[in-house]
Amino acid sequence: SQWLYLRNLDSRTPNARLFPDFDDNLRQAFRQETELFFESVVREDRSVLDLLKADYTYLNERLAKHYGIPHVYGSRFRRVKVSPESHRGGLLRHGSILTVTSYATRTSPVIRGNWILENILAMPTPPPPPDVPSLADIPVDAKLSIRDRLARHRTNPACASCHSIMDPLGFALENFDAVGKWRETEAGTLIDASGSLPDGTMFDGLPELRDVLYERRDEFVTTVTEKLLTYALGRGVEYYDGPAIRQITR
Repeated sequence: SQWLYLRNLDSRTPNARLFPDFDDNLRQAFRQETELFFESVVREDRSVLDLLKADYTYLNERLAKHYGIPHVYGSRFRRVKVSPESHRGGLLRHGSILTVTSYATRTSPVIRGNWILENILAMPTPPPPPDVPSLADIPVDAKLSIRDRLARHRTNPACASCHSIMDPLGFALENFDAVGKWRETEAGTLIDASGSLPDGTMFDGLPELRDVLYERRDEFVTTVTEKLLTYALGRGVEYYDGPAIRQITR
């Protein structure tokens, strides 16, 4: 809950007019899917890389319907093998993650990109400088896509320093709306899910981003180690924890 921000789910209330299907049953299903998925990796002694690229998840009828996955009936959660066509599999496609990294009315590539940096790559961004206007304070055409709105935001040099790192990662998840449903368009136009990593590595959509993250799996394994060590010790990791982290990672 601490690592993946699941504990923030209870405070998320998506706009009922825009997302009428969302209710507390779905909120709890989101949480249970992620908890059961994580638990399966631990109890079955699977590679932590399955957290990124697993071809299965845990669903009940309510959640399967939300995801558009057929032939899952009843309130009991069960392990379900998912195909690429279902657009599911791995943490980055869980409704829990996609919802806690969104606003009540729309997605947020900024929050999602920052979530990936902090929780997958262990590269937290610095806090924004003072007196920088929020995206909501900048007058833009409401018909613009979120990608175009953020492009306007980045015209401010003070904003661009961080947003040029966070936004391109978050764009990979734009095919998922603020409650984790798959979509092809936004603001009447096809979604452009292309982006890049801070080092300039390009990708087009979440499948390619997952492949890039898998190629850099040492960073992800180190991140998981640091997050679990933080939990185990009850404190943040320090420089002198480096040897222990490297040993656990190996």
